[in-house]
Amino acid sequence: MANISNAVNMSFRVDKNLKKQADELFENLGMNTSAFLNMFLTQSVRQQGIPFTSSINVPNKELVKALEEASDIEKGKVKAKHYKNFDEVLKDIS
Repeated sequence: MANISNAVNMSFRVDKNLKKQADELFENLGMNTSAFLNMFLTQSVRQQGIPFTSSINVPNKELVKALEEASDIEKGKVKAKHYKNFDEVLKDIS
């Protein structure tokens, strides 16, 4: 980050709800919005483009459904064929 004596204030408009969501996201990522913007600008200049994507790992719908199904099988809510070893699986699918 720039030396505090070289720092300038920036001002721009953003939707109130978007700012709140972004503030929460950056807090979950361990930073505040100002730190993120400084990081973004620094990397943009270094790479001469949009430098990165950062996200919290959120499972997609298919993974959530598969995890729920696995849980239901484990709890006995859904019947599933059980195998003693991997060779049995291979024989079954061959």
